[in-house]
Amino acid sequence: MEKPRVVLGVAGGIAAYKACELLRRLTESGHDVTVVPTASALRFVGADTWSALSGHPVSTEVWEDVHEVPHVRIGKAADLVVVAPATADLLARASHGLADDLLTNTLLTARCPVVFAPAMHTEMWEHPATRENVAALRRRGAVVVEPAVGRLTGVDTGKGRLPDPGEIFEVCRAALARGAQSPDLARRHVVVSAGGTREPLDPVRFLGNRSSGRQGFALARTAVARGARVTLIEANTGMTDPAGADVVHVGTALELRDAALKAAADADAVVMAAAVADFRPAAYAQGKIKKRDGVEPEPLALVRNPDILAALAAERPAPGQVVVGFAAETDDVLANGRAKLRRKGCDLLVVNEVGAHKTFGAAENEAVVLAADGGETPVPYGPKEALADTVWDLVVERLVTP
Repeated sequence: MEKPRVVLGVAGGIAAYKACELLRRLTESGHDVTVVPTASALRFVGADTWSALSGHPVSTEVWEDVHEVPHVRIGKAADLVVVAPATADLLARASHGLADDLLTNTLLTARCPVVFAPAMHTEMWEHPATRENVAALRRRGAVVVEPAVGRLTGVDTGKGRLPDPGEIFEVCRAALARGAQSPDLARRHVVVSAGGTREPLDPVRFLGNRSSGRQGFALARTAVARGARVTLIEANTGMTDPAGADVVHVGTALELRDAALKAAADADAVVMAAAVADFRPAAYAQGKIKKRDGVEPEPLALVRNPDILAALAAERPAPGQVVVGFAAETDDVLANGRAKLRRKGCDLLVVNEVGAHKTFGAAENEAVVLAADGGETPVPYGPKEALADTVWDLVVERLVTP
């Protein structure tokens, strides 16, 4: 089979060195990658490095090899163009259709999915000019992932850091899988919860569950690749934040409830994939609970946690909001799922069978998506990203046209 052809554009920012890791992941996973750096990018990483890692010669000029018309050929032949890092200057030139170097020419001729991974100082990212340029690119169908929050150059910290290259790679994979399909979640805000809550007993112990958060992360990544603005509420996963998602870290069910209700205020869709504890200890021991010889421990008193999914489905602060829940069942899977769908009042419920060696922590999943209108959509065993895309397909069908 012919290798997917990827153009990796690199703009002139200090984060250009991180694109080497993205290039390595792309080439090692079977993609044919052509690197197109800007002239300023070569001040950070030289052409020899890009050539050695990609196996292709590197050029920044439209005047080199003019008999091959590279500024047209490279873009037209690509299956995906990803620009990482995308500086404020590059975003401005791309949004205005300028073609003053090989990379911007390539962007104008590309008829494939285009992904921008911005990296710049916080003030530059938040400037109205940059925000307008990003909005213009998104309106035209490009995926512009939100930058990460963290250490920038010098002593500065804030939003503007290039997302982890491994996570940018996942966005690229999802965009390639969708091919020519339009980013149907563009200009939509979606909220996803992932992981499992932990309810503390004492300073060293907690009540928890086996949820790894992988399904929630797959939902977040695929939503980013489909153009959405994503808020991910993450509970105790230990995984790297997905590229392009605004991540809120929580620990307990009460913290997750507060974060979900806040994020849902302007969301078009809320997908509650996290495993939320039904109960929490009635009392928290300030010191470690000690074991005493010959003395049995006191029974553990529990109190019920609030039903977050039911509250979200009942309140729906944003008009036309679509609410999706998850039901992990061990027996009578569909019967229990249908009862839960009626009880919770959500639009869709993803029902799957779980156990010590099923679903939790695995890269694959199998489920049935139940709909409030009576529909049932089975999703065969396969990657969790496939289930995520099915969920978003069903959500898109139910979204109100903006």
